[in-house]
Amino acid sequence: MLPTIEKERPMGQEFRTNVIGILMAGLVLTGCVTSTLDLDGRGDIPIPQKTLAKMREMGMRSTDPVLVRIFKQESELEVWKRDSTGKYALMKTYPMCRWSGELGPKKFEGDRQAPEGFYTVNSGRLNPNSQYYLSFDLGYPNRLERAKGYTGSALMVHGACSSSGCFAISDNYVAEVYAVVRDALQGGQQAFQVQSYPFRMTPENLAAHNDNPNFDFWMDLKAGYDQFEVLRQPPRLQFCEGRYKFGEPVNGVTPVDPLGQCPAFEPEDQQVAEKSTGDIMKMQSLLNDVQRPGLAYSDGGMNPVFRKLLAKKGPQYLSEVTSSTLVPVSRPKAALADPFVAD
Repeated sequence: MLPTIEKERPMGQEFRTNVIGILMAGLVLTGCVTSTLDLDGRGDIPIPQKTLAKMREMGMRSTDPVLVRIFKQESELEVWKRDSTGKYALMKTYPMCRWSGELGPKKFEGDRQAPEGFYTVNSGRLNPNSQYYLSFDLGYPNRLERAKGYTGSALMVHGACSSSGCFAISDNYVAEVYAVVRDALQGGQQAFQVQSYPFRMTPENLAAHNDNPNFDFWMDLKAGYDQFEVLRQPPRLQFCEGRYKFGEPVNGVTPVDPLGQCPAFEPEDQQVAEKSTGDIMKMQSLLNDVQRPGLAYSDGGMNPVFRKLLAKKGPQYLSEVTSSTLVPVSRPKAALADPFVAD
């Protein structure tokens, strides 16, 4: 069961004034990036004491490894950490203020699609001087996406409430997420995995979207989703035959060409296989019984926490409480077109 998502609290005037004072004009390069040099120390913001206390209660240390999952349709970002059992547990869920495009993978520079897939983030991808306060680069395109000719750059998780292919979670939330992943990397984790999905890979969601042209691609992603759901360990992934493949190749033979033939893989874990088979059977039964809802969104999405503020207070207010530099809310009318699916 998901933990309660905390509502965004307006930043104090002192915090906003200090941050505005330290943001340096003229550093903007491209996309969501300004500089890779931490010129004002904002990348050293500590993890909040409340979050550290929660980690201790859950048997976690600030330096323990992390994993991030992103769900477009639900507009949520999860941070998982390895606990004292050696498995990963859900530390916290953060509401996403804005993402752009449609459900489906990003393929081309300028298509304003937010990526879907599996990505690896090391310390070099952390940006303490993003024009959107703090950010980390997902590493899109990954090796598979490059082999397929996909293009794009600077696809980030960042602050504010504006997106042109990125995942915006507000300055307050990105400060906490940034600090958590930074401390894990400084604690010895070489890189952390980011799993970006169109939606939670449930039988109900799969049935609702089974006629989407990206369905086969999403089923590839689901294989990794299922492994993590059952084993609570980052799935080992390979690229071959233009697809994601998860698990251990026989005799450790790693495919070299992402578009080349896949080697033989070790048998799938029985519990994972049972979950995958059960989900497919349930999805197929729902196809005959459940009427598929129509999509109501026009461009990306916004978590209900933020959408309520937008509807009640307007885009200027939402900008003020999510961005220390008052970055405008991107396409507010489109954001208000949610809920994501219509009856």
